[in-house]
Amino acid sequence: MGDLDGTVALVTGASTGIGRALAEGLAARGAAVAGLARGAERLTAAMAEIPGRTLAVPADVTHLADVRAAVARVEAELGPVDLLVNNAGLIDAAEVPVWEADPEQWWSVVESQLRGPFHLVQAVVPSMVARGTGRVVDVTSGLATRVDPHYSAYCVGKAGQLRITESLAASGVLAFDVAPGVVDTPMTRSMAMWDGYEDWTPVSAVVDLVAAIAEGRLDAWSGRFVRAGKDTLDALAAATPTDAERRLRLLPYGTTDPVA
Repeated sequence: MGDLDGTVALVTGASTGIGRALAEGLAARGAAVAGLARGAERLTAAMAEIPGRTLAVPADVTHLADVRAAVARVEAELGPVDLLVNNAGLIDAAEVPVWEADPEQWWSVVESQLRGPFHLVQAVVPSMVARGTGRVVDVTSGLATRVDPHYSAYCVGKAGQLRITESLAASGVLAFDVAPGVVDTPMTRSMAMWDGYEDWTPVSAVVDLVAAIAEGRLDAWSGRFVRAGKDTLDALAAATPTDAERRLRLLPYGTTDPVA
């Protein structure tokens, strides 16, 4: 394929699931891909299985010093990052209302979903701004836009990611929220809400969407939410969103709403 020849991509959570598929799919299109995850052994094994120019950089996204060191290694060995994919993140351990959640586990989920992308943005985006090029993809969820009382930490973290993305876009950085849909992964299988579910979103649809963003085909959607498996590339490329379309906003209660 080779459409991403010369592109350096950094994918977090790359040792398994969607992150692993993204690393492989981007590499197949010619990108040099750095995979980042906490578990060094599993990450190294996963990246070694991917044909192409790859690099395993173990790090915990919630530790800024680790992230800065990992990004410095990527830049030294592969070059400046052109595509950052913030995919790493945890999920609530139990389907319980927020007041019954384990406080430490609840906060660890929010940290992974917010502190992680924030740290990667801190380490990667300044170089993008200086070079005047680069794109950021935040892998979000439909639960960023609606509430599920049994996954409150995940909802909070993913909603916050939308604001990080929009803040980047408002500052002139090309940044996108990509919801992968319901992909058959170990994390999804661990969620009781998907017991018996069979209508999985093919992970290839996620890879195709992120690759199209990396190629610059969907820049009009910067700062907005797109959904793999529902949005087609042709439909997105043909549309020009305006105003609040595909952004998280309050709906006015009527024409006289003073907050509208």
